[in-house]
Amino acid sequence: MLGFQRFCPYIARMSDKTNIWKASVLTLFPDAFPGTLGTSIIGTARDKDIWSLETVDIRDFADNKHRNVDDTPAGGGPGMVIKPNIAAAAIDSVADDVRPVIYMSPRGKPLTQKRVRELAAGPGAIVLCGRFEGLDERVIEARNMEEISIGDFVLAGGEVAAMAMLEACIRLLPGVLGDSTSADQESFENGLLEHPLYTRPREWEGLEIPQVLLSGDHKKIAEWQLTQAKKITKARRPDLYEAYEPDGDDHEHD
Repeated sequence: MLGFQRFCPYIARMSDKTNIWKASVLTLFPDAFPGTLGTSIIGTARDKDIWSLETVDIRDFADNKHRNVDDTPAGGGPGMVIKPNIAAAAIDSVADDVRPVIYMSPRGKPLTQKRVRELAAGPGAIVLCGRFEGLDERVIEARNMEEISIGDFVLAGGEVAAMAMLEACIRLLPGVLGDSTSADQESFENGLLEHPLYTRPREWEGLEIPQVLLSGDHKKIAEWQLTQAKKITKARRPDLYEAYEPDGDDHEHD
């Protein structure tokens, strides 16, 4: 099974509780964490030592009594820029030459489920949450930072983006989801958006659950789900649909 093969690389790793998936978050607002990462299955997984969270206050590395971490942009322009020496000191305080150093940035590469799976299969991540106009380019280059964006929009800071990325990774760790196969059927896992979902009551406000889902015919149900997933993906994400590569059980891709 694809799901079993995907989780195998780090099932052995997770058997050693001293080597859990470790997230280190560098931020100007450490009190924002764990936030939603402390709730539901993600919070429970943390309590079970499946993953750990370390927050680092970037201001602790300020070189002045006012704890300022930014300065005006070279060449002029609006806003302020986080200074390279301060950011580098914060990164170096948790760097281990194993985990990737990620900078949440609107100019970064779009976060994909493929990258999420890669990160989840590793030892963890160091994440810097930007603020102001951004981070001095020199520290991005010097610390080989990977810039990641969660969408084509701009937030006030990288904290919410970091939580979104970390949650996406943590939920794939073994022992987090109640049913490990459920992740295999979600949006993006097979290149398509997820099919429509239904539950009881059978009829609600004159709308009924599609009969095929009540038929008990698993083959027909799977065919319906695939057809619906393709239909939704083609309408809402034509870019994904064009890149979709059918497997051996799906011979139709117009």
